[in-house]
Amino acid sequence: MPDRYAGRTMMMQGNQACAEGAMAAGCRFFAGYPITPSSEIAEWLALRFPEVGGKFIQMEDEIGAMGAVIGASLTGVKAMTATSGPGFSLKQENIGYAAMAEVPCVVVDVQRGGPSTGMPTLPSQMDVQQARWGAHGDHGVIALTASSAQETFEQTIRAFNLAETYMMPVLLLLDEIVGHTTERIVIPDWDTVERIDRKQPEVPPDEYLPYRCPEGLIPVLANFGTGYRYNITGLCHNETGFPTNNKQENESLVIRLTEKIVAHRNEIIRLKRMMLDDADIVIFAYGTVARSARQAVMECREQGIKAGLLEATVLWPFPTEEVYALAGSVNAFVVPELNLGQMAREVELAVRCAAPVHRLNRVDGDPITPLQILDAVKEVV
Repeated sequence: MPDRYAGRTMMMQGNQACAEGAMAAGCRFFAGYPITPSSEIAEWLALRFPEVGGKFIQMEDEIGAMGAVIGASLTGVKAMTATSGPGFSLKQENIGYAAMAEVPCVVVDVQRGGPSTGMPTLPSQMDVQQARWGAHGDHGVIALTASSAQETFEQTIRAFNLAETYMMPVLLLLDEIVGHTTERIVIPDWDTVERIDRKQPEVPPDEYLPYRCPEGLIPVLANFGTGYRYNITGLCHNETGFPTNNKQENESLVIRLTEKIVAHRNEIIRLKRMMLDDADIVIFAYGTVARSARQAVMECREQGIKAGLLEATVLWPFPTEEVYALAGSVNAFVVPELNLGQMAREVELAVRCAAPVHRLNRVDGDPITPLQILDAVKEVV
């Protein structure tokens, strides 16, 4: 059966859970190029796609893989690629193209240490700012993250749903530990999974304008091959899809690419809260580090320290308002992460000097432990 794992409890790597989540979301095309530590996503889909009628292709490089994903998506197929740091850098130009042309797709980045080839087999969270600013130009970005195999399965499904809803590439930022940790995962029956499909035109082809947005900020792009003809370009374009030098049309387009995320930030952002009601110290964490942070909070409480956890499962758009809402009632924030403070900067901007922000960073390839976070909190108290 195509969904032979559905309804079962399995032991899976996070990378395999990502592949299973993609299939459950309706993904039927994957183009990629092998790179540690994401290669198992491609390997698993190459094995599983024939069972569900999906198509897998290994491209000549990461640039070609991203281009193939864009092309497949324009035919109406839900499409995905997966990579790690160096490959993520190579994909950025085509990610920007997908953002400008408003082509839905999912890009998974299983992060490893850098710069350059860095530490291929060790974890990091060094790509989180690249996820926001890697593709040049102003446009909205959605980037999710996950801390376990189960959450990876669920976040992959959500990534596809957000891509189809807002007509844009959506990023899923994992890391080597999440990608390679084998743990328990419950796979639901695919019929119970919420799947959102992009809208299709309700007007005949002769009345169709692909980038007209009469009901809001999101265009309706017809699937190629369905009788609707239109132009796709990375140039600034008007509602016909063809390039324009009209200043008002150019400005309107660039603003809309950002506003369609800003206007829906409350529907996109999701946070997990742990023991924040009476917290004096807030730990802000995400991904692998959030697992250590949960244990650290429990150990803090056992020692009489009122610590709580704000765990981000959506990094972009950043939860600025939610962080600021806590700033006035706590003594400090502690931000542990596997980089030199990339998201701590965002926390500092969000709190607007209402509370001090203390960083705990590690870039040697080892994870941040609960004890390290506990010690960091004790230094603040």
